Amino acid sequence: MATKIRLQRHGRKGYAYYHIVIADSRAPRNGKFTERIGSYNPNTNPATVEVNFERALYWVTTGAQPTDTVRNILSDEGVLMMKHLQGGVKKGAFDETEAQKRFEAWKTSKVAATESVKDKLAAAAAAKAKEALEAEIAKNQAKAAEIAKKRAEESAALAAAAAEAAQEAAAPEAPAAEETPAE
Repeated sequence: MATKIRLQRHGRKGYAYYHIVIADSRAPRNGKFTERIGSYNPNTNPATVEVNFERALYWVTTGAQPTDTVRNILSDEGVLMMKHLQGGVKKGAFDETEAQKRFEAWKTSKVAATESVKDKLAAAAAAKAKEALEAEIAKNQAKAAEIAKKRAEESAALAAAAAEAAQEAAAPEAPAAEETPAE
């Protein structure tokens, strides 16, 4: 039986997530599988990956062939690195403690790089939000100035109208000259 480690699609249209499964290579993509060893969600930033490290390592060492995408996922999670280090232990190049030390050093650098990317994304999002807030404040100030100008014009017009009305009321109207009746 040719065993594959591959992705099994789930989710709705346009929003897929995947289970990482061990299956016979002849089985359909979403068909029968031997074991589920993890999940992969590409919809998050960065993508969310959960893998049962021990089971993935077991299946890789027993000869299960990962697909290209799963190979990349397992490489990022360190499964293939650990397989490589265990091969060095079997050959006698170094002992198990040295292999664990090398793996921990690799994992630490990998986590630091991932955290760096997450921090950079968070900083970019915060900067974008700050920029949007500043733009909104500037827009609100411009609108407030425009409203104040319009109210000042209206109050000036009302004051002018009131002054004009006061002048008209203060000025006595001259009586109309009466014509004498013609005889």
